[in-house]
Amino acid sequence: MIKSRKKVYVLLLSVFLIFSTVFPASAATWSLTGDTNVHDPAYIKEGNTHWVFSTGSGIQVLFSTNGTNYVRSLPIFTSEPSWWNTYVPNHVKLDVWAPDIYYYNGKYYLYYSISTFGSRVSAIGLVTTPSISGGVWTDQGMVISSTDASNYNAIDPNITADANGNLWMVFGSWSNGIYITSISKSTMKPTGNSYRIATKSGGIEGASLVYNSSTGYYYLFVSIGVCCQGTSSTYKVAVGRSTSVLGPYYAKDGTAMKDGGATVIDSGNTSWVGPGGQDVYGTGVIARHSYSVAENGAPKLLISDLYWDSSGWPYYN
Repeated sequence: MIKSRKKVYVLLLSVFLIFSTVFPASAATWSLTGDTNVHDPAYIKEGNTHWVFSTGSGIQVLFSTNGTNYVRSLPIFTSEPSWWNTYVPNHVKLDVWAPDIYYYNGKYYLYYSISTFGSRVSAIGLVTTPSISGGVWTDQGMVISSTDASNYNAIDPNITADANGNLWMVFGSWSNGIYITSISKSTMKPTGNSYRIATKSGGIEGASLVYNSSTGYYYLFVSIGVCCQGTSSTYKVAVGRSTSVLGPYYAKDGTAMKDGGATVIDSGNTSWVGPGGQDVYGTGVIARHSYSVAENGAPKLLISDLYWDSSGWPYYN
């Protein structure tokens, strides 16, 4: 009887291993519970705690001790820094967009944007802390700003390091496209000119730039289409890649992202509409928001394991 059970166990284990190889069990969207209402999530781990920062009053904050059950914490801002009104006079109180969290040299850097719809009068700001769980943030002021006369729109920041450890920030949106600028390691603010690296008619924003040392490519993840319309949203997650951090970036079909190219890797499904506002953590996790059909278009947090195919292109379920 024991031998028979052992044979069955070995057979089942063999089948499991075969299917695990063909269809990685971990290549899936995580099953999240708790408070998962977000727009434009930025994800990071501090020790064993998972943190998510998102668009909303004062920058909204979620945390989880296991990565799946999330609780809402206090916002970063309870009042507006005085400099906000200088750069964005028509900014609406504590309305803050698209944060990005980056850990560097023993400190957490939280970038964010303030703006008004339909305007390039915008600014990217920065707050820092030595410990997210400590909850004490220091205002570092304005990082970069724009006006209606600017070539770019100073929103949607994302920080990354290149293969040599140099720091860069991608930012921008819509008809002005996505830009990149070098970042000083001492001030964590721009040090030189900004260069446009992607455009897309019909909407492009929310860039997230990642270097994958295993493939030797830089990957520019973007959200294309229209956000924030519930189940009428047309957002999609798309990507292009380059061998240089400054580009040019190309879609899988060879079209330059500067000329509108972008390879869609997530266009939603029957349960989730308009995925976007993505943030890539390392090279193995991607967070984004999407609109729940079951909850009448409520914006929800989605987190998935990120994988790379044999040609060096990212994918996830």
